[in-house]
Amino acid sequence: MSTTHETGSHDPQAISKWFVTTHWSQVLLAADRHSPDSAQALEKLCRAYWSPLYCYLRRDGRSSHEAEDLTQAFFARLLARNSFAAAASERGRFRNFLLSALKNFVINEWRSQHAKKRGGHLQILSLDAETTEGYYVAEPGDHLTPEVVFDKQWALTVIERVMDRLRTEHATNGKSDLFEDLKNFLAAKKGTPHADLAIKHGITASAIGVTIHRLRQRYAQLLREEIAATVNDPSEIDDEIRCLIAALGD
Repeated sequence: MSTTHETGSHDPQAISKWFVTTHWSQVLLAADRHSPDSAQALEKLCRAYWSPLYCYLRRDGRSSHEAEDLTQAFFARLLARNSFAAAASERGRFRNFLLSALKNFVINEWRSQHAKKRGGHLQILSLDAETTEGYYVAEPGDHLTPEVVFDKQWALTVIERVMDRLRTEHATNGKSDLFEDLKNFLAAKKGTPHADLAIKHGITASAIGVTIHRLRQRYAQLLREEIAATVNDPSEIDDEIRCLIAALGD
């Protein structure tokens, strides 16, 4: 998915709104065991970062079953030791914190030969492990390091969340079919001829062009929002977007 379009407004008030519910705020909520929303916050974090962490472990030489167990156990250990609370006080970039914490966990904490049966009491949520394994198997280039694979899966996960938000917005407005026909224009400047799309949707070709332009603008805005949710300072947004573009290019 291309990210070379305009990356949205830098208005300070708009940026501040994005930071109301960041991944770090989800971290703090997950760490608050007395909160009734703690479990839900943890599940959101797990779902958002399951695939990048799993693919890192697979490229690091773990089997699919072991990578699944390690990822589950990693999140469970963070919660059990209340590591989220300590990490949130330092902030920084959330993906960097998670990858560093995972490396330390694998080196210092995990003893697979002493683990209970696969899954065991460390299962903290049910995820489609087969789908995640499919992402990994489909990834070409055995030369890629585990860190590069992690960054690429992180980038793809961010793009997927943006696309899901766009799809939901259009569905709410009764424009699901239009979105599915126009979404390819986010990755390339050309697609189905505007005239053909105009006939199909009962609008003018110029209206199709305007809609594509607005879709790209909204995509850029939502991308910045997603990135903003993973950093502690708005000044880091542009650098993270550059990292995302670089990761997708590997």
